[in-house]
Amino acid sequence: MSAANDLLSKYQHVIDTLTLHTGSKGIFDVEVDGELLYSEHATGRHAEPGEILELFRQHYAQDITPYGT
Repeated sequence: MSAANDLLSKYQHVIDTLTLHTGSKGIFDVEVDGELLYSEHATGRHAEPGEILELFRQHYAQDITPYGT
């Protein structure tokens, strides 16, 4: 669960809810505060290391300093 660890270690101060949905055939979707951030089902592939964190930064945290810095 590297994606969850990445998000919560850097942005725990701004994330209210983080939901990881898993399903048959390795389906893995990530929701942040009720909004879909990444869907393996939609992309048809696993996320690359750091990809979900970068998506979060682009969509939600452009002006937010990571936790602890």
